Amino acid sequence: MENELPPVLEAREVSRTFKSTAGEVHACTEVSLEVHEGELLVVRGKSGSGKTTLLNLLGGLDRPTSGEVWIEGQGLGALNDRALAATRREKIGYVFQTFGLIPVLSAAENIEVPLRIRGIPAVERESRVTEMLELVGLVKHGAQRPFELSGGQQQRVGLARALISEPRVLIADEPTGQLDSRTANTIMDLLEQFVAEKNIAAVVSTHDPLLVARAHNVVDLHDGRIRTEAAGRGRHSAN
Repeated sequence: MENELPPVLEAREVSRTFKSTAGEVHACTEVSLEVHEGELLVVRGKSGSGKTTLLNLLGGLDRPTSGEVWIEGQGLGALNDRALAATRREKIGYVFQTFGLIPVLSAAENIEVPLRIRGIPAVERESRVTEMLELVGLVKHGAQRPFELSGGQQQRVGLARALISEPRVLIADEPTGQLDSRTANTIMDLLEQFVAEKNIAAVVSTHDPLLVARAHNVVDLHDGRIRTEAAGRGRHSAN
């Protein structure tokens, strides 16, 4: 059964070309896709297939050479840099393979960063950070800095930071790439939980076939193009 609601995130024939001394590099070519609320879309492909480029375009971290990305009906191409930054801040959460935590800040302070940027009052920040630490199972580790945490714990901090602003879209680029299989499953469990409970539209890139089964829908990327669109477990399927 197809989702009758409009997509939260949509790409329409998105392409990205880079210039190099060897000529033009077509990192993404005419990619179109839709992601609805409560849906987890996996972008699958080998290293160099264009996954990171595509996710950067979908998350507004880069602008396409042609085509358009839409979030809740707003074309990102129509936004100036300031408005685009505001959209990223208010509507999009990012999770990175390399965790991307600030080394001098504690786990709690890293999670708090998006709220500080948005000017959220201190009392509310503290309450929401505590809630997120509980949700990702790190209440006892809030005062620790990244170097004092395991890789899995660091990625849970990264996930909490991405979700604390209650984004409409979650972009996760190889979020389990540096983790062992058991820890990776824990992270994916959390991702699935938040996508379902918060009705987030999530796009996760991976080359790990074990994670593909988690998706509602799967896109295969090859040399920057969608080669096939494989069926996942279905938007309305049981786990």
